Amino acid sequence: MSTRTFRITVRGVFDGLSADQRAELLARAAEHDVLRAAFTPEGHLSYDLAARSAFTFRFLDSGEEEEDILEASERAEEAAKTWLTERGYGYKNLRSQAEDLSQAPLGKRQRRAAAQKNV
Repeated sequence: MSTRTFRITVRGVFDGLSADQRAELLARAAEHDVLRAAFTPEGHLSYDLAARSAFTFRFLDSGEEEEDILEASERAEEAAKTWLTERGYGYKNLRSQAEDLSQAPLGKRQRRAAAQKNV
């Protein structure tokens, strides 16, 4: 059986941040910039608090079965909640979206490479 790779995106909105929390997030904004965003096992947080109070966590997980994506999504949401709660950041509207990369359509380069393997 092959291992499936899952990309899980957890989105939400900061809620009720104090002036100190907001200043702390703004001071660390460069390391959480969307241009540095990556899917990682521990999760990567990105936000642009100067523009809006929304945030995104990106997680990378894996499983054996197609159904494992549900557990991976739950783990990602729990990890995001834990990260936010441990730092005292309020949040709301938390939701997740997961993608099984084994089910993702091939891009143009991937289709070309696959076609050349079959020649």
